[in-house]
Amino acid sequence: MTKNRTILITGASSGIGHALARAYAAQDTVLLLAGRNAERLEDTARLCREKGATVETTTLPVTDRAAFEKRILDWDDAYKIDVAVANAGVSGGTSMDAAQNESQLREIFDINLGGTFNTVNPLIPRMQARKSGHIVLMSSMAGFRGMPNAPAYSTSKVAVRAYGDALRPLLKPDGIKVSTIFPGFIKTPMTDVNTFKMPFLMDVERAAEIVRRGIDGKKSAIAFPWQMHVFCWLLGVMPRCMGDWILSRAPRKN
Repeated sequence: MTKNRTILITGASSGIGHALARAYAAQDTVLLLAGRNAERLEDTARLCREKGATVETTTLPVTDRAAFEKRILDWDDAYKIDVAVANAGVSGGTSMDAAQNESQLREIFDINLGGTFNTVNPLIPRMQARKSGHIVLMSSMAGFRGMPNAPAYSTSKVAVRAYGDALRPLLKPDGIKVSTIFPGFIKTPMTDVNTFKMPFLMDVERAAEIVRRGIDGKKSAIAFPWQMHVFCWLLGVMPRCMGDWILSRAPRKN
C-alpha cells in the first residue's frame, strides 16, 4: 500500500481526538482510531473515509492492557504506525470527601496514565528497531502543577507531562520524536459539564489544527492558548505558598 503516514489516535470518538482524526484524513493516510463509544467512533470513521483516508477502528478500552496491546501490535504488523497519539482521557469531579472519590480517582489514573502507557509502550521497541516514529502524549494545562479543583485529573496529567519529558531525551538517539500536548479549555463534552467561567475557551476544530501543526512540526511541547500557557507555567514555577494562595480561590468543579 502506498501511503505517507499511519496515525494511531485514541479517544477518537469525541473531542480533540475526533477533530484531529478529521484534520488528518486524506487519501494518503491510514487512520487507526480507538474510542469507547461505538456509534460516535463509526461517525468519526465515516467522515474520515469520505475524505479518502483508510480507516480502522476499535472500541477496546485503553485500560485493557493485554487486549489493547495485541490490537496495536496487529495494526503495526499490517501498517507500521508512524505517529501514535495517546489522547484518551477523562476528567471527573472534584470533591475529595465524596463516597465515590476513591474509585473515581483510580479510574482517572487508569485511563489517563495507564491508558497512555498501554498505547505507546508496546510501540517503543518497534519504533526503536525502525529508527523512526513519533509519540504524542496528551497532557493538559493542569499538568504544570497539582490543581485543587481537579486533584486526580491534574496529578494524572502532571505524570503524563513527566513521562514525555523522560521519553524525549531517552528516545532521541533512536530517531523517535516525542511531543506533549498542553491544551487549555477546549469546547468538548469534557468541558461542557463545567459550570464555572472557562477563560480563553477554544473551539475544538481550531484546537485540533494547532495540534496537527505542532505534530507535523515535531514540536516537543504543543501548548495553547498562549495566555493560559503563561499563567499555568508561572503557577508551576512560582513559590508554592503563592500558588497555593491563588489556587485556593479558584472556582471548583461540580
